[in-house]
This record gives sequence, structure tokens and C-alpha cells, in this order.
Amino acid sequence: MKLILETPNLQDYLVEDEHVDFGHSQIREKVNELFGNCYNEIDQVTKAYEFVRDEIAHSWDIQSARITRTASEALIFKEGICYAKANLLAALLRTVKIPMGFCYQRATLGDTPETGYCIHALNAVYLSEINKWVRLDARGNKEGVNAQFLIDREQLAFPIRTYYDEKDYPMIYKKPLKITMDTLINNTNCLEMYQYHLPTDIKPISAVENVLTGGLTCDRFPSLYEKPQKPHQP
Repeated sequence: MKLILETPNLQDYLVEDEHVDFGHSQIREKVNELFGNCYNEIDQVTKAYEFVRDEIAHSWDIQSARITRTASEALIFKEGICYAKANLLAALLRTVKIPMGFCYQRATLGDTPETGYCIHALNAVYLSEINKWVRLDARGNKEGVNAQFLIDREQLAFPIRTYYDEKDYPMIYKKPLKITMDTLINNTNCLEMYQYHLPTDIKPISAVENVLTGGLTCDRFPSLYEKPQKPHQP
């Protein structure tokens, strides 16, 4: 699948907002702690990713009723569903000027369609060292889920099963989708929200949106987003 940028301006993927609140003092402290011994951006991405994936619990996995909404709340309470964890990962890396976006999948809540569907959030990071956007999923590993940050291939939490009408949305958004943040804001019990109130689909990319974004697939402009391939030499 070719990823599509919502905007060609990398600065748009560095912005702070009320959900990705990297100006919060505890996020700043965590950034200093995580990145003190890092020597390049791939080290920084690895440290941040593994911290959010492994040290911030997925609220459903621990059966917590708490809803964390912002990056700072996920850090302070050390839990969140994928929406909040994606906010935190974006906040940590945007603090050090590494562009981070938001991506989405439509997946079944359980193993089969009878369990219902939900919108799952993950991130995409722009790696300037290799001129490439890479998706990564900090949802949290468990039995049957083994997500990793890899630069040569994707290893996400949930492989998409199109025969179950699951979907991979190609857009890399500059901020979390309003429908996902509204879900966190408008609910008070995480367990009830997770079972009954998660969004189940998002609007597909329209022709108008594609024109407005310039149809920017991440491989369309290799001079901006990926290193050009060397010609084959016998």
C-alpha cells in the first residue's frame, strides 16, 4: 500500500496541540531521560517506540476503566488505548523535531466480524537519515500481537484481513482524527467505550481531498521522501 501525506510540509507533522501536548513538563522530562544516550534519530525513534509500546499499558489489556486522552495523561497514568498511546509517541518524537503522523486501520474488535469493528490508531515517522516514512504501532504486544519498529519492512500489531472487511487507510494525518479524540472526550468508562462506543469507520479519501493534498504518495517525490535507487551495475 502506498502511503499518502495529508500535507507536503513536514513542519505540519511537528506541531503541538491540545492532544499532542509535548510542552508538558513531564513529557519534557521523559524526553531527556529517554534520549540522553541516543546518537541518531533511529535510536531516538526506537527508544520512544519501545517505551510507549512496553511501558504504557493498553487500558483494555489491564481492564482499566480510566480514559486517558492526551499525551501527558497517557504518560502520567502509564496507560491508554491506541488513540492516547499514539498521541504520546507523537509527542515524544515531535519534541526532538522528528516528524510524526497518525495512521488508521479498521479492524475487528475480536477475532471475527461478529465481535464488531473499531478504528485502530498507529503512527508514521519520517526518518530523514533514510528519507522514508515508516509506520509503527505502539499499541502494546501480547499473545498473538508482536509489533516491531523496522525500517526495511512493516511489522504492525494487526495484519489486515480484507476478507473480513478490515481496512488499511493510506493517509498519514498531521494530527489525530477528531472522531477518535471526541470518542475519548465523550466517554467516562474505558471498558464500556472500548466495547460499545469506538468509531467503526472513517471517511475515505475523497477526490477533493486528494486534489487538496496534491495526491502526495510518499514515493511520488523521491527527492523529498525517499533516497533514489542506485542504478543497477553489473
